[in-house]
Amino acid sequence: MTLSDHIQLPTSRPDEAPQAHATARVRDSVLGAWTRIGEATSIVESNIGDYTYLVDHCQVIYSEVGKFCSIASHVRINPGNHPMWRPTQHHMTYRRVSYGFAERDDEAFFDWRRDARVVVGHDVWMGHGAIILPGVTIGTGSVIAAGAVVSKDVPPYTIVGGVPGKPIRERFPREIAESLLRIAWWDWDRATLEARFDDLSMDIEAFCEQYDRA
Repeated sequence: MTLSDHIQLPTSRPDEAPQAHATARVRDSVLGAWTRIGEATSIVESNIGDYTYLVDHCQVIYSEVGKFCSIASHVRINPGNHPMWRPTQHHMTYRRVSYGFAERDDEAFFDWRRDARVVVGHDVWMGHGAIILPGVTIGTGSVIAAGAVVSKDVPPYTIVGGVPGKPIRERFPREIAESLLRIAWWDWDRATLEARFDDLSMDIEAFCEQYDRA
């Protein structure tokens, strides 16, 4: 589903349509099935994968977010960089119209920001207040600790925390992580998810043994 400008949808409904709090703002973005967008959250020129939810007061811009991601309150994904190479970093140099300096804004600058997209894999958990800086890729299955500031790419199934964000440990042994990536359960259709739903709570090794046919 593609949405432009603002959307106002009910906050609770048992169907696959995207849901957003009345105070959320979604502009020129795509929200997948079963997505949930919380209070005062802003999403701009981004794609949000199926089943992903953002709790409240989040900001996402120029990003690709995968399926089944759990994004806590006050997370910021791809905050805007300023032009450090110019005599002034102030946004009057690119938001020219609102300051009366020109009839058009500096679109080349905004294109530069768009080129530094953030890519978030599937089944990623981001804790309260985490910040993902421009151009970073977060691997599938990763955990970003509350308050972390992530400036470098994160491998799949890695727990990262701190300022700047650094790997703390891997969630699973390498062979388990590789098995999960092969299974790619996040790509199962709804009927398959319903049929195998209880298995998503089973022991991880048993789950991999059952579904990894590699």
